[in-house]
Amino acid sequence: MFSKLVEIKNYLNQKFYEREKVVEGILIALLARQHMLLIGPAGTAKSAISSELAKITQGASYFQWLLTRFSTPEELFGPVSLKELENGVYKRNTHSKLPEAHLSFVDEIFKANSAILNSLLTLINERLFYNNGTPIQTPLMTIIGASNEYPEDDEGLEALFDRFLLRFELDYIGDENNFMDMMKGQGQTNKVPSITLDELKQFQFYSDMVTIPDDVYSTLSSIRTKLKDEGIRPSDRRFKQSLTLLQAKSLIEQRQETKVEDILILSNVLWETIEQKHVVEQIVKENAQDKITAKIEEAEKERKEILKNLKENGSTDAGLEATEKLKSIERELVQMIQNNPSRAEDIKVILNKVQQGKKKVASSILGV
Repeated sequence: MFSKLVEIKNYLNQKFYEREKVVEGILIALLARQHMLLIGPAGTAKSAISSELAKITQGASYFQWLLTRFSTPEELFGPVSLKELENGVYKRNTHSKLPEAHLSFVDEIFKANSAILNSLLTLINERLFYNNGTPIQTPLMTIIGASNEYPEDDEGLEALFDRFLLRFELDYIGDENNFMDMMKGQGQTNKVPSITLDELKQFQFYSDMVTIPDDVYSTLSSIRTKLKDEGIRPSDRRFKQSLTLLQAKSLIEQRQETKVEDILILSNVLWETIEQKHVVEQIVKENAQDKITAKIEEAEKERKEILKNLKENGSTDAGLEATEKLKSIERELVQMIQNNPSRAEDIKVILNKVQQGKKKVASSILGV
């Protein structure tokens, strides 16, 4: 049953290159019923991933909008009903608008002006929309906010920024082979997976039932102490909400109990300012990173360094040396897959990059 989540994850990873962490994040946000922020330049698939997930989720109402400084409440919440206004009632017609959406993508969200902001904050945080003073419960599960840049400190958007539990930065495709495959449309499957709204709700229920062992709580407490020592103090609410992310991540990996290494996702959660981001990442990794993940990251770092050195010194000898080094990394990764079958999917991602790197080196040596 839970294999359907893996199927969706794999499909999105095949369709959107170098977006593995964002894809995992958006699925986690949806299962945990939390909100997610994407920061990056235009053309980095922020809206495309969101709309693709909406297509996969059958029966879910999806709302997408681009805000500008001149956007009005009508654009998000619907126009005032003229029929109701004739009777002296100021009520909005919310049909097909944000208050009736299960999943929403709001681009340039930090351009929300004061006329929009209060209603947006209440809807995001409490899932309530006040229509003619009457609180209406909305079906909203997740809002994905996007922006090309972080909000300025003096813009009064701190509360809006805080509403997004998960925060990811995106950039253009870095690997040239991935770029070429993207341009050619290679590696994409024609079979589009699907999930019904009822199935999604059932998965959300199962996510809530995932067990969190004591060692996870202890690790979170240790991380909190170390962050405090650095002057970084995420709110108690943010720590409490982060538990739902750990549960959702475990469910995607078809586990009924969270692991300490699941806490790595909180590198995208526990910082409040961009200046804190690197420190938070380091502290979370030091406390939560398992040996397999550390080896994967080390292999990726080595791969990049080998290709960088080859680019700077493109001699035949340098190419042969690079090939031998990549072969050594490849053998280690294959052995890791054999010894850790449960992590095979994660290891294969970097293994594929190493193998592509070998082909690239061979082409440079042969001059083709």
